[in-house]
Amino acid sequence: MSAVLITGAAGLIGGYLRPRLSRPGRRLRLLDIERPADPRADEEIMVGSVTDAQLIRQACHDMSAVVHLAGIATEAEWPRILESNINGTWSVLEAARETGVPRIVLASSNHAAGFSPRGDDRAPDQLWPRPDTYYGVSKVAMEALGSLYADRHGMDVVCLRIGTCEQRPPDVRALSTWLSPDDAGRLVEAALTTPSPGFRVVWGVSANTRRWWSYAGGEAIGYRPADDAEQYAAQLLDGGEPAPDDPALTRVGGLWASRAPVPTVP
Repeated sequence: MSAVLITGAAGLIGGYLRPRLSRPGRRLRLLDIERPADPRADEEIMVGSVTDAQLIRQACHDMSAVVHLAGIATEAEWPRILESNINGTWSVLEAARETGVPRIVLASSNHAAGFSPRGDDRAPDQLWPRPDTYYGVSKVAMEALGSLYADRHGMDVVCLRIGTCEQRPPDVRALSTWLSPDDAGRLVEAALTTPSPGFRVVWGVSANTRRWWSYAGGEAIGYRPADDAEQYAAQLLDGGEPAPDDPALTRVGGLWASRAPVPTVP
């Protein structure tokens, strides 16, 4: 892919991906409501919202692919989730269709299936949606919109059900759900370059010894994770294994899938 638009490029995952998606001859266009810091020579900057139809059409112009990260990255009140995450995704897909962008990579989330119980076997990539929050609902809608645009308009759309994408796993659950920044780069690069994927849903997780989710979808698009959260296990477990009925470990979405309220962003 010679020209890639990254929406939400000033966010956490956008910051991880920018250097990891840089390639000789590839141009990155960065879009966010905040100006991404320290642009390099191969990066173009656009400031604004993906819900601005005119702006997003301009951003998609001449692009080979879009990596769509923009949106509220945690739970929020429904009107904000609807506008930013659902209408924003529709706006990106529609602009890509209008401007002829052939491939879209959508940042979905494990919270699209958060209420699914953990089983003995690793969950398949297209685990049935059971969202745990309004945020999770927005990711289900994202996947559904991606499916529609792939089927109706012939676009290649890869939805990544991202786990815990941080520099290091922050808690015991993340020993299973961690996606390292380097593996995030490998995953998105695979989604950008695999030949003719059509529509796919793929778990975004590293090569964790304790992983809960299948690698089949990732392997099918050429994703080869290299990092394992187990190197942090001794520190996070503090000498003892977690109880099997720990609420953080019994469902895909962890504590977000408990009956307790999930904190929302103001």
